[in-house]
Amino acid sequence: MRRADRLFDVIQTLRSAKRPMTAAALAEALEVTVRTIYRDVATLQARRVPIEGAPGVGYVLRKGFDLPPLMFTVDEVEAIAVGARMVRRLRDQALQQAAGRVLDKVTVVLPQSLRGHMTDAPI
Repeated sequence: MRRADRLFDVIQTLRSAKRPMTAAALAEALEVTVRTIYRDVATLQARRVPIEGAPGVGYVLRKGFDLPPLMFTVDEVEAIAVGARMVRRLRDQALQQAAGRVLDKVTVVLPQSLRGHMTDAPI
């Protein structure tokens, strides 16, 4: 995985976390080492991404940090959801996982008013 992709994944994982995440939990989720997480978090903090952390507690992404909004129509959101669900039915595990990640990433950055369409889209 490219480093830029991994840094994005750190942000997305923290954004979707309900509680602080330890470096070990992040490392497991992203399939990297704890040391890699320490370096990635330091890099993101140096780039002014508001990640806060405390030993023994974990990392959190402060509220209000947003990536540029995605401007999708309701139909486009439903097309993404239906397409990803169709891919998840294939036997290719790598594609299934990629489709799941796409749904997670898009859902996290969508305005609240469109998020329901990700799960309610007809198949």
